[in-house]
Amino acid sequence: MPVNTFADRAISFFNSLELELDDSLKIGVLNPYQSTIVKNVVDNFFTKYFNDRNQRIFIFGINPGRHGGGITGISFTDPLALLKHCGIENVFNKRFELSSEFIYRVIERYGGPGLFYRHFFLTAICPLGFTKDNKNYNYYDDKKLLEAVEPFIRETFNSQINIGAKKDVLICLGTGKNKRFIETLNNETQYFKKVIALEHPRFIMQYKRKKLEAYIQQYVNTISDLVI
Repeated sequence: MPVNTFADRAISFFNSLELELDDSLKIGVLNPYQSTIVKNVVDNFFTKYFNDRNQRIFIFGINPGRHGGGITGISFTDPLALLKHCGIENVFNKRFELSSEFIYRVIERYGGPGLFYRHFFLTAICPLGFTKDNKNYNYYDDKKLLEAVEPFIRETFNSQINIGAKKDVLICLGTGKNKRFIETLNNETQYFKKVIALEHPRFIMQYKRKKLEAYIQQYVNTISDLVI
């Protein structure tokens, strides 16, 4: 078995995540990695798909949601997708998330999780999520929240890249605030040669569903063109 694989580094990264916010913000932090159940899922997932030393193209979303990665610990992967598409048994309530539904339609059209995860790593620019009033909250939705978490995002951005990122291109999910933030961060760090932005899965599923097939194919075409 290879030593210090992509899986080893990813598991270590996610299991080490910690973030506390000032109570005055009245914003909760989604950190599923404190759970032994999630730690086991993370271990199983990355050992299954990333147990090698290969670099991958990184795809950055915003931050985990409370029905997807905020439960399972796997980005854009709700409990249903974790079982149905990834073949990983889990005890979570089998509810679905819109973003996960879209992503796994893309993954299946691309050739399935085995092929997809051989080349790509799905994650988020802020690897922990947030809730406010029992709803998902994005890191950029509140100026004070962004100020509080920006040091964490910068630190984990660097740590995630060290898991094994190819530096030719970064794929950003979100063409608005997430894109602007990631482009600014990348301009400062010069980690990646190019940033490609795609519409966020949640936006597509909620507002552009009539064009769903076109968006799925756009995603597949984009990622296929990047794999040599």
